[in-house]
Amino acid sequence: MQQNNGLDKNQIISFALFSLILIGAMFYFQNKQATEQLAKDAENKTTISQTAPVNNTKPAIVTNLNDSLKTASISQVQVKNKELTIDISTLGGQISTVKLNEYKAYNKISDINDKELLLFDKNNSTYGFQFKDKTGKIFNTKDLVFSPTQNGNSVTMQATVNGAVIQFIYTLLDKYTVDFNVKTQGLSTIVSDQKANFIWDYNVRGMEKGRSQEQTHTEFNYAFENYKSFDYDGRTTMDEPDETLNWLAVKQQFFTALIEPKQGFKNSKGSQDTIEEGEFVKKFNFDGQVDLVGNELNQDFKWYFMPLDLPLLKSYDKNFDELLPLGWSFIGSLNRWFFIPMYNLISSWGLAAGWVIFLMTIIVKIILSPVMFKQHKLSAMMKVIRPEIDAVNEKFKGADAMKKQQETMAVYRKAGVNQMAGCLPGLIQVPIFYALFRFFPNMIDLRGKSFWFAKDLTAYDDVIKLPFNIPFLGEHLSIFAIACTVVILIYTVMTAGNIQQPTQEGMPNMKVLMYIFPITFLFFLNTSASGLSWYYFVSNAINILIILVIKYWILDEKKIHAQIQANKIKGPKPEGKFQKRMREMMEKAQEQQKAQQQQTKKK
Repeated sequence: MQQNNGLDKNQIISFALFSLILIGAMFYFQNKQATEQLAKDAENKTTISQTAPVNNTKPAIVTNLNDSLKTASISQVQVKNKELTIDISTLGGQISTVKLNEYKAYNKISDINDKELLLFDKNNSTYGFQFKDKTGKIFNTKDLVFSPTQNGNSVTMQATVNGAVIQFIYTLLDKYTVDFNVKTQGLSTIVSDQKANFIWDYNVRGMEKGRSQEQTHTEFNYAFENYKSFDYDGRTTMDEPDETLNWLAVKQQFFTALIEPKQGFKNSKGSQDTIEEGEFVKKFNFDGQVDLVGNELNQDFKWYFMPLDLPLLKSYDKNFDELLPLGWSFIGSLNRWFFIPMYNLISSWGLAAGWVIFLMTIIVKIILSPVMFKQHKLSAMMKVIRPEIDAVNEKFKGADAMKKQQETMAVYRKAGVNQMAGCLPGLIQVPIFYALFRFFPNMIDLRGKSFWFAKDLTAYDDVIKLPFNIPFLGEHLSIFAIACTVVILIYTVMTAGNIQQPTQEGMPNMKVLMYIFPITFLFFLNTSASGLSWYYFVSNAINILIILVIKYWILDEKKIHAQIQANKIKGPKPEGKFQKRMREMMEKAQEQQKAQQQQTKKK
């Protein structure tokens, strides 16, 4: 009797009941989104008094090289537009606070994005220019106290050092941009080098729910060779002694702080360290060289504090779109030209983000349906000839492995079954999986979008919270990850019967490996974007339905068996190029093995 390794009708009913229970659980655990947002700041003035300090905390003790100004005079000047609110401190003449007005940061207490999104705040970022005077002493503009002058959204910070005047001129522009122009006069009388160093220390504040995921996406990014080349550095150090950097960014998962020097940074180096817990996720330090002309620093810079939105990034025409880690080469192209446009088109219909992903899954399945149908048809045919393959394995149980493999391939060839055809769908799925692995945690349009019990499709859902920490899983269980794991297990049960078991001693049991894979998938998905888990839940559920439809409504195993018998009578099909090459390789390997055995006997 032929063994049926698929699901019987009772199992089909069980699968249907499981699906109903799962969907019911999804609705049961669904949490309502907050129906009210925090009141927006009604004040829309472009200026705030430049003399009032932002907070009452005691400023840090600094070496004030300008004796005419005292530490007590440290204050903040604020400029604001629709996109950004910027505070500039008289201490160091540097931007001290950056708020993105149209976005919110994740709040661990409320479990939603409802906090002010502050890239710079509370001294987490300090920057300035470092000079060496003629006595060899090093001084930094971060340590100077500047005096401010404000004209609308333009602020001039000025400091005097031993008769030399240093001016920082900031102008808030549209598109998340701040002009930063540096001018000096009389600096040539006190400095000895024809260069200065731009020093930037930055502790990156966590903005998202998944800490480990955000840490992975937080790194140095930079461009060189007139914006044509791009690089990133997720390691502990960066070192570019031979390149002139056109811009440098510290990129987070969805936002970035980026500085662009008009003349570029030279001899750049930096470091980054992961912060394991607390408010900040990573610590960065950057040191880049800028040239002086006549021992004066007169150079233009631009700061960008922006969301990683692809159309916005492309609009600058400075290779900023490379900040989005959508994948290299074909993977990136798949996201840029297929998944992102498809998401934007479907979401324009007004559907919830979860249903947009659902329709994306259906569309991908329809596109791949011809290939998937061939795979499942091949699967059914292999199930039919399973007894004959088992007979070959039994007949050549103690024989040479090469001989057994040749006989097995002969059975496939006589039956008209191209075993390698089943590899194509798997190969196609690899770039799609990796593209989606990049798509879901980096698509800013999905950020903060809820679906059922998942409050943010770019982060994990943690409805099931654990009172303890499980290694590699954490302190929660994602329902979407569990659901995806279960349907992959069901799919594995339905397809495992087609796997040919190894007959050699010591070879791994392929069925066992197939069952282990979905379990390991749970560990991977539990801390990944819930949108990715939802996509693969739908995708594998559709695979199960396709198998059932093919098995009970499209393919007739009796007809397939009759077709295979007819193919045997006709004789084997002519060998294809691939089959011929495989046979020749196996024969050559067998000859080499025999030659080695003969040499061993002679010895």
